Amino acid sequence: MQRNVVILDIDYVTYEEKPVIRLFSKDGDKNVVLLDDTFEPYLYVMSDDLDACIEEIQDNLDVVRIEKVMKKDFQIENEFLKVTFKHPQEIAKNRDALRDLESVIQIREFDIPFYRRYLMDRDVIPMTEVVATGEKLDSFLNLDSSKQDIEIIKLTEDLARLEEYPRDFRILSFDLEVRNPHGMPNSEEDEIIMIGVASNFGINQVISTKTNSDDRDDFVFQVSSEKEMIEEFIKIIKENNVDIIVGYNSDNFDFPYLKDRAKLFGIDLDIGMDESDIKFIRRGYANAASFKGLIHVDLYLVMRRYMTLERYTLERVYYELFGEEKIDVPGDRIWEFWDNEGEELDNLFDYSLDDVVSTLRIAEQTLPLNLELTRIIGQPLFDVSRMATGQQAEWFLVKQAYFDEEVVPNKQGSNFADRASAEDNEGGYVREPEKGLHENLVQFDFRSLYPSIIISKNISPDVLVVGDIENEDEYNISPEHDLKFKKNPQGFIPSVIDKILQERFRIKREMKASDDETEKKALDVQQQAIKRLANTMYGIYGFPRFRWYSFECAKAITSWGREYIKSSIKKAEDFGFYAIYADTDGFYAKYVKEKK
Repeated sequence: MQRNVVILDIDYVTYEEKPVIRLFSKDGDKNVVLLDDTFEPYLYVMSDDLDACIEEIQDNLDVVRIEKVMKKDFQIENEFLKVTFKHPQEIAKNRDALRDLESVIQIREFDIPFYRRYLMDRDVIPMTEVVATGEKLDSFLNLDSSKQDIEIIKLTEDLARLEEYPRDFRILSFDLEVRNPHGMPNSEEDEIIMIGVASNFGINQVISTKTNSDDRDDFVFQVSSEKEMIEEFIKIIKENNVDIIVGYNSDNFDFPYLKDRAKLFGIDLDIGMDESDIKFIRRGYANAASFKGLIHVDLYLVMRRYMTLERYTLERVYYELFGEEKIDVPGDRIWEFWDNEGEELDNLFDYSLDDVVSTLRIAEQTLPLNLELTRIIGQPLFDVSRMATGQQAEWFLVKQAYFDEEVVPNKQGSNFADRASAEDNEGGYVREPEKGLHENLVQFDFRSLYPSIIISKNISPDVLVVGDIENEDEYNISPEHDLKFKKNPQGFIPSVIDKILQERFRIKREMKASDDETEKKALDVQQQAIKRLANTMYGIYGFPRFRWYSFECAKAITSWGREYIKSSIKKAEDFGFYAIYADTDGFYAKYVKEKK
């Protein structure tokens, strides 16, 4: 059978000691889980004596197979051993033993999670539509097609990606209000008094055990108990088959609190596509609330990367985006508004609804960019929305390395010497602004300055040459530090940035030629996503945990940047323009005299 589905989420389970990929997908309102048991985990091994290494691995480790493969290592073709294991856990269990073998120089790509490896190798892109061909199953492990109203398909062919993808997903925002007379809410004692929900499919309400005044808008859905309130919230998610649920600081507060209160009442938060409960997964320094097939996005984390503010409260972010004040109630007075009832209770209901409506508006403003980044990077939206910009760029490069037959470098670690060196980089040129009121200013701005420098000067660790050289004409030599980069061949990272910048310029031309406002908006989101990735890549050269870390590359980029901005300021002065302020990739100047 065949199904056209949109892939939302991915994980893997173990069946008969083998890993089975599960792709949680949707065909319209129909939930579909695709199963693939054909993908195997692997890593690469470097050795001076491949035959001896094969024999040593076979004598010491239990592996499925070992193959000699030609790959590129920093642009240089080299023969590696591709070692395939039966299960992803076997890689983690055996990597130290493998690394310690006498014939092994290095192991590579051992730390790429299995589900991410699958997405890259099979070129499966989340949040896009694919044609799935396979055998229909009634059940598989904890999946039951009739009980959970899902369709289960075991894939018999590779997924075929369609050119067009849907841009509309069913989004629900939510927020809890808690009676907290003692300050910070305690989930063992302090009850949830309101759950606000807002959606892009028509539901906008506050669920509560109290109701508002009769003469006000009827948006409050009254229930008899906190237990019933939580159950009604779960019912809304299930009955409306939500694709994406969004909150604001929901990883740290709303979902952990809701889980604790639900547990007190014996309620399962079984809102996953397979009716599984909430699971907290470590992401960075925090735990992320996760559901199978229901994508949870915490907008607080997104906004900390989306804009630079002194505070990231919902009120502050909403005002920055829309120029409007949202309703606010001091957190330490919520319990008083609840207890006092009357007008203050009405205000609290308005505040609760305004919270979720504001969160939904922020989601509708920012999710298109995150969806586009998800498609470009090729990793799940759940993960991408929690990645720092440097991580997003790195996973994009890891994916491109696979298609370029390039073996990904290992992370180099982040010792104190690395961090100290990174902090020593001088950075971009800055001229402090001249005080006073200035008129008739002109702005000079470089287009994609640092990405352009990386491409034009071929700045990449695989073409960096240390030591003396014979023919300077064959190298780009940086100012100040005399760092040398071969002009040919094109380095791996410059080649990737070159491709994506060309794609961005193509999209901008297409956007300019289009008369369709909807199409122009979609294209604009695409080019913004590409711009963010390209602009991030120069900065992460100097981050010690970056796989392609190179302090020399970071220094070279900024030294050329300083040279270009200073020479541009000098050139402008020759034509009578005086710079009053400069920062990294542009400057403001005023006309002071005619050119002599």
